[in-house]
Amino acid sequence: MQEYDKIYIDGAWVSSTGTDTIEVFDSTDGSVMATIPSGTAEDLDKAANAARVAFDGWAAKSPEERAKYCSRIGEGLGARMDEIATVVSREAGMAKWLSTIVQAGLPINSFNTAAEIGENYEYETMVGNSLVVKEPVGVVGCITPWNYPLHQIAAKVAYAMAAGCTVVLKPSEIAPVDAYILTEVIDEVGLPAGVFNLVPGVGAVVGEAISAHPEIDMVSFTGSTRAGKAVAAAAAGSVKRVALELGGKSANILLGDLDDDGFAAAVTDGIGKCYINQGQTCTALTRMLVPRDRLAKAEEVAAVVVESMYQPKDPFEEGAMLGPLSSQAQVDRVRSYVQKGIDEGARIVTGGPQAPEGVNPDGYFVTPTVFSDVTNDMTIAQEEIFGPVLSIIAYDTEDEAVAIANDSDYGLSGGVQSGDLEHGKAVARRIRTGQIEVNQGSFNANAPFGGYKQSGYGREYGTHGFEEFLETKSMQLP
Repeated sequence: MQEYDKIYIDGAWVSSTGTDTIEVFDSTDGSVMATIPSGTAEDLDKAANAARVAFDGWAAKSPEERAKYCSRIGEGLGARMDEIATVVSREAGMAKWLSTIVQAGLPINSFNTAAEIGENYEYETMVGNSLVVKEPVGVVGCITPWNYPLHQIAAKVAYAMAAGCTVVLKPSEIAPVDAYILTEVIDEVGLPAGVFNLVPGVGAVVGEAISAHPEIDMVSFTGSTRAGKAVAAAAAGSVKRVALELGGKSANILLGDLDDDGFAAAVTDGIGKCYINQGQTCTALTRMLVPRDRLAKAEEVAAVVVESMYQPKDPFEEGAMLGPLSSQAQVDRVRSYVQKGIDEGARIVTGGPQAPEGVNPDGYFVTPTVFSDVTNDMTIAQEEIFGPVLSIIAYDTEDEAVAIANDSDYGLSGGVQSGDLEHGKAVARRIRTGQIEVNQGSFNANAPFGGYKQSGYGREYGTHGFEEFLETKSMQLP
C-alpha cells in the first residue's frame, strides 16, 4: 500500500492543514491500495493564492517557453506509462492493455498537442481598426473524475498551462494516485512555483472551495450533471467562467440500409462502444436503436458477442475486455438499474443483476447486461447507468429513430451506422449532440469535445479546448 502524506502547493510538497485521510481502493480485489490526505478549504485557499501570485510571471513567458515545459511533462509521463496504466487499471478497472493506450497514452498526447497549439497559436489579429488580443483567463480550478482520471486531468491542465494560466487541481478521491504521478513529473521538470498546485480531497470541501474562491477565475469540471449544477451555482457568486463536461445517454442508430453483414458488424461495434471501460464512459453508446424488423437479429448478435467477448476478467489477465467497476458504490448502482429495468418490463437478452462467476468476489465486478423491449420512457433509457448495460430500442421509421435519439436530457455523444456514408451524415446532422460517430468513426483526441443540453457547455481538446482558457481583448487603434 502506498501512503501519500503531502499535497503540492507553490512548488513544494507540504502537509495538509487537516488530519483526515482518504482510502483508495483497488477495484480488482477491494483492498486498500493507497491513502491520501483529505484536503481542506484552507489548503485550497493557499493553493489559489499561490497560483494567483504565479500567474503574472507565467502569463508573461513566451508561448515557446510554456510549450517546452508541457513537452517535458509529456516526456516524463511517457517514461512512466506502464506504471500509470497499472495504477489506473487498479483504480478504475480498465483492462491493462487498453489502459496503456487510453489512460496512459492520451494524457501524453494532450501535453504534446497543447504545447504545439500554444506555440503556434495566433494570439493577435486585426479586425478593422481593432487589435484583437487573446490572453490567458487567469487561475483555473480543475475538478476531475475517476473514470478517465489522468486523461481528464491532462485535458484541462495541459491546455490551461499552455495558454498561460496557472492551475489548482482537485482529482477524484476515488482515483487520485495517477494525479500524484503527474505531480511528481511536474516537480521533476522544474515548473515555476505556483503554476501547478494539487489539493486532493472530497468534492463537498475542496471542490466547493474551488468553485467559490474569489482568486479562481475559471472552473473546469468533469463529472455528473448533478455535481456540475452545484459547481455552476457556487461559481455564480463570483461570476467566474465555468466549463462543464457532464453526463450522457447516447443513442446509436443502426439504419435500415445496412446489409446483413454490415448490420451484424454495427451491433458488434456498438456493444464495444457501450462497454468500453466497463461502461464507465460518459460518451458510451448505451441506447442501440434498430429497425423493428431486425430486432431479433440484433438480440442474437448481441448475446453471442457479450457472452463470448465481454465476460468479466481481472484487468491484468490476457485477453481481458471487461474489468471491474471503480467502487462498491458503482456495483450497487449498476445492479439497482438492472433490477429497475426488469421491474419496468424490459427483457433481458443476456446478463442480469446477479454477481458474475469466475472472478474475485471481493472485486467490483458486475455481470454485463443487454436489455431488449426497451421503450425510451424507461429509467434505463433515460438515466446514465455508468456500467455495462445496453438498451436495445426498436423503431419503425427513420424520423422516429431521430426523435428517440433526441428525446433525452443529455446531448454528449451518439452514433449513426448506415450503408451509405452521406445518408449517415445527413441523419447525424439531425441529432442534438456535441459529437457523433458515423459508420464506426474513431474517437479523435484533438477534435472539440463537449455536450449539448444537460451534458454541459464548453469544449476540450485541440484548438477549441485551448481557446476555452483564453480571454478576448479589443484594442481600438487610430
